[in-house]
Amino acid sequence: MGKKKEKKIQHYSSSQKILLVGEGNFSFSACLAKAFGSARNMVATCLHSKDALRRKHQSSGPHLAELNRRGCLVLYEINVYDMNQNPSLMSKKFDVIIFNFPHAGHCGLNETDYLLIEMHRNLLQAFFNSARHMLTRGGEVHVAHRDDCPYNRWKIEELAERADLYLKEKVDFNAVDYPGYINKRGGAVRCDGKFPLKSCFTFKFCLKENTSQMPDNLLEKKFKGMTLGNVVISGL
Repeated sequence: MGKKKEKKIQHYSSSQKILLVGEGNFSFSACLAKAFGSARNMVATCLHSKDALRRKHQSSGPHLAELNRRGCLVLYEINVYDMNQNPSLMSKKFDVIIFNFPHAGHCGLNETDYLLIEMHRNLLQAFFNSARHMLTRGGEVHVAHRDDCPYNRWKIEELAERADLYLKEKVDFNAVDYPGYINKRGGAVRCDGKFPLKSCFTFKFCLKENTSQMPDNLLEKKFKGMTLGNVVISGL
């Protein structure tokens, strides 16, 4: 038999090993599965237990049925803080790890509150620290995120940098490009409702060790200050 034809949707293809974390009602995962015709290349996860997911996201049923029908591995109670140590994931490597619109929950706070922003930053930092260990060589971490105030105060590029990840590309995120995808709120406050997407992007990060793919300005930053024999490289 001939090799199956690769199928694509936006940045993703049926030939990639894909991990999706923090899925709300699993509509994004289901969209990819439909586009590929099969989901055997995918692992889709959420933080909630199966019962809690049904209560919080009643619309998840058809999407989960779609994923199961197409062979996707669906995992519950996966925390991004330590997902690389989870027995169901620790032996796996992925070409792309996707976290769409990460959110630490509201906890009665406003999105502009410093404490909540710090909670969001801690969540993303833990995610980057964990995800970096789960990438194949040349693999990417994708974060869909609003880039207007106060969300740009999360400074996700800085957080990724701390985990030795660099920004390879930043591209517009448009929900209409993913038929059937419906974004969901984070936390327990009206969690099955939508939120306005406004100015959104997919941030694509790679491990810094893949220096052949690094933009020139980051290569310069990486090597600046290194020594070669007795010579200090102070600028390029």
